[in-house]
Amino acid sequence: MIDPREFIECLQSNEVEFFTGVPDSLLKEFCACLEEVPPAGRHIISANEGGAVALALGYHLATRKIPLVYLQNSGLGNIINPLLSLADAEVYSIPLLLVIGWRGEPGVHDEPQHKKQGRVMLSMLEAMEIPYSILGPEVDQAEVSLRDALSYVRKNNAPFALVIKKGTFKTFAGSSGEKAAFELTREAAIQQVLGFLDERDVVVSTTGMASREVYEHRSKQGDGHQRDFLTVGGMGHASQIALGLALQKPDHSVYCLDGDGAVLMHMGALAIAGALKVPNFKHIVLNNGAHDSVGGQPTVGFTVDLLGIARAAAYERVLRAQTQHELETCLADLKRSKGPSLLEIRVRCGARKELGRPATTPVQNKSAFMDFLGH
Repeated sequence: MIDPREFIECLQSNEVEFFTGVPDSLLKEFCACLEEVPPAGRHIISANEGGAVALALGYHLATRKIPLVYLQNSGLGNIINPLLSLADAEVYSIPLLLVIGWRGEPGVHDEPQHKKQGRVMLSMLEAMEIPYSILGPEVDQAEVSLRDALSYVRKNNAPFALVIKKGTFKTFAGSSGEKAAFELTREAAIQQVLGFLDERDVVVSTTGMASREVYEHRSKQGDGHQRDFLTVGGMGHASQIALGLALQKPDHSVYCLDGDGAVLMHMGALAIAGALKVPNFKHIVLNNGAHDSVGGQPTVGFTVDLLGIARAAAYERVLRAQTQHELETCLADLKRSKGPSLLEIRVRCGARKELGRPATTPVQNKSAFMDFLGH
């Protein structure tokens, strides 16, 4: 296994000093180390993977140095355009090192949304003519791989990818960082929201822990899962799925359970929702200021004013709650309000270790949900 501190220090000794990307659970130890090792301003957690490539491009233009962009392979789709239309050797020819977590690696158990992505990832890199090497837990020292990768990047002024298998990095024992101590956990907030909804209300939940918590609560209550669409992949797109539903099903109130990282990833969705003035669209953002499902790396969720942004994007009503009592009051207001409306719920980081996963497949979830909407 590779020591993440040694890996980053090796990069720095080779003049790779700028790091940006979107956190990934397979890169959790690497990301945690990035929070402590590089100097301030040399590590930026970007809103989305394409934005990270753009940040890296700007850094190179200003310094002539090689930047590093890290991501989960599910983010490959977000970087195809900036990689091929900007960084490619036939366009601006930008030297760029990619570090990609390999979710869904063939032969390694993973969730359904990662299987196809893991199976086709290497073919995608080959189709984009991006060379790569693979690092796994059997590798103790990464100097040779790094040296070869950087040699290619410098010689060709083009991207090169290091594909990281599960378990490649050793545990990084860094400081845990200060977390906001709000009254509500995300799970408690979700349970309160679900308990408040009417029988015809539908829910679209975002990627990660939130959808797992929705599923588990419905199971414990014996309510069935037909009213919920669990957006297990496609981070940042839950609100537009919910908006598309609300446009076509005006007799149902559609509640999107979103996350701060997901909202930030594709913030333009707020402008579209606000402009369309869909009265039955209710947007709930569970804000813990972190990418909680992949390691708790920080977002700018508490730095920016989500309510102010939604208001400026023409949402009809914006609300905030951070206690059980405030949430009860805000949910009543949200139910009465004409959408598009947004409720930000500020919650603590973390989830139960024994939190389960959906026992049904995504196709089964879709079929049950569509049958419910058809009644």
